[in-house]
Amino acid sequence: MRKKTVVLIIFAILGGVMGAAYFSRLWLLMGMTNRLIDNVFVNILLGAIIFLILGLLFAGVILRLINRIETYLNKQNPMTIIFGSLLTIVGLALALLISQFLFHVPSFFIGTVIPWILMLLFGYFGFRIGARLSKIRLEEWRKLFQPRGKKAEEEADKKVLDKETEPNFHHYKILDTNILIDGRIYDLAKTGFLEGTLLVPNFVLYELQYIADSSDSIKRVRGRRGLDILNKLQNEHIMPIEMYEGDFEDIPEVDSKLIALAKQNGGVIVTNDYNLNKVIQFQNVQVLNINSLANALKPRVIPGENLHVMVVKNGTERQQGVAYLDDGTMVVVEDGRYFINKQLDVVVTSAIQTDAGRMIFAKPLHSTKNIEDQKKANKGNATTGKNSKSSR
Repeated sequence: MRKKTVVLIIFAILGGVMGAAYFSRLWLLMGMTNRLIDNVFVNILLGAIIFLILGLLFAGVILRLINRIETYLNKQNPMTIIFGSLLTIVGLALALLISQFLFHVPSFFIGTVIPWILMLLFGYFGFRIGARLSKIRLEEWRKLFQPRGKKAEEEADKKVLDKETEPNFHHYKILDTNILIDGRIYDLAKTGFLEGTLLVPNFVLYELQYIADSSDSIKRVRGRRGLDILNKLQNEHIMPIEMYEGDFEDIPEVDSKLIALAKQNGGVIVTNDYNLNKVIQFQNVQVLNINSLANALKPRVIPGENLHVMVVKNGTERQQGVAYLDDGTMVVVEDGRYFINKQLDVVVTSAIQTDAGRMIFAKPLHSTKNIEDQKKANKGNATTGKNSKSSR
């Protein structure tokens, strides 16, 4: 049966009930005492017809509202629905008890309209309170109802790890979309350097799923890799991981939702997004940037230290060459253009730290001798090439 048909049937039944209850009073006010008009069947029929017309007029609005409610409930945790339903029933019962005193008032507004308003308000607030209670963890419920004497309080005070007031204590590490796609969070979790619980919000999971279903093949591969990393973290039980079922419906952007969630539960956002990192710091929320950690773990070099590198391409400046260390650090070699695709011993002249990472400047260890020899070799190769062309 279509939803619209169900809505119209409900409107017709409601109209029939309202007609049977109030049309007799309406006929009396209008001075109509004819039993052919003022009877139960006519009143029910007229009420049903009037409400059926109203249902046809407002069916589109009501169906859109029903679809939004269904979408909202499908996204919720089953415990949220159970607690919300129970507290809704409690709210409706309280509204009914209060309305018992109002039903006897002859005024239509006080005796009918106000009880309906009370039921709607109490039912709504009951559902919202139930949804909030469902998000309280089992351990917090136990602490709430557990009888505590003086000894229990003293023992609880000794548990330093349970003190969330410590400035460096953060129970939740909130993962964003980029850090799951990157994949290094899995290796970092295996090392054991992360403490607490990994928290993956549902809106991050939905964004990953959207990327994995993209028509762009590159995006699709990135999204699926993020889902694979999340499944590995869950299945291998490397460290505790939880899903956050809630959402911030008034906030459209995922990054802003992450910041709001971190402010709500005092967690730390784990990311590798440079721009998000800056925004988070501006919002006074703590952040762990994987790229900053990787840069911090790169070996330090000092001027005068020797390195053995392979020059792979020309630099941006004249006669410069570019090499890379095993960890990806860029080494700019003076006069390195003469040693492309060759192993070379260099001496570090300086090193700078940029937002993109560390950059090392160096020059060949025996710069003058090496460069002169290389120039002669290059000239010899050029001369040999010319002779071979002239002989042809």
